[in-house]
Amino acid sequence: MKNKSRVQLRTLTECALLVGLATALSFVKVYQAPLGGSVTLLSTLPIMYLSIRHGVLYGLGSGFIYSLIQLWQGSGNLAYVPTAAGVVGCIMLDYILPFTLLGTAGIFCRNKEKISLWQVLAGVITATVLRFACHFIGGGIVWYEITKTGEWNDYVQKVGMWTYSFVYNITYLGPDGAMAIIASTALPSLEKALKKAKL
Repeated sequence: MKNKSRVQLRTLTECALLVGLATALSFVKVYQAPLGGSVTLLSTLPIMYLSIRHGVLYGLGSGFIYSLIQLWQGSGNLAYVPTAAGVVGCIMLDYILPFTLLGTAGIFCRNKEKISLWQVLAGVITATVLRFACHFIGGGIVWYEITKTGEWNDYVQKVGMWTYSFVYNITYLGPDGAMAIIASTALPSLEKALKKAKL
């Protein structure tokens, strides 16, 4: 019983540290998109890694905590949303769901003793696509109506809500996700080294 409690405490401590690391990395912006969103220095990878290392439940829980931190940091964006339904949509589709779903990255890693590169890549790509899908839907149903009256008026009205949302979101989520996917190729080796060191 003591050993089980010790393992759980250690796992929760690791989750807290990785959420803290993700938060710190989210401040290191490689590119800032003009209407919100940015390419960061691998800020999503710690959440995805802990899902791979400890399982989807820990990943989703930690992703949810991280989403609340991101919501707090970006709460000023809610002032641009004119309706209550839009605010709820923005909170869910720009913060809660996309960052929580980063925790799905461990979905293919059933055997924690042997994690393959293909399992890691499949999980990280899945989590990255789910995050993009949330922002894409949010851009179409929340931000399109707001943006089409602003400086992007001509472009947005010409291409329509879904093309606008796809093009805008891919400009920063594409590079951000690609960097995380490339960096994730090092995770199996990291995990192997940690297990060898009994960490």
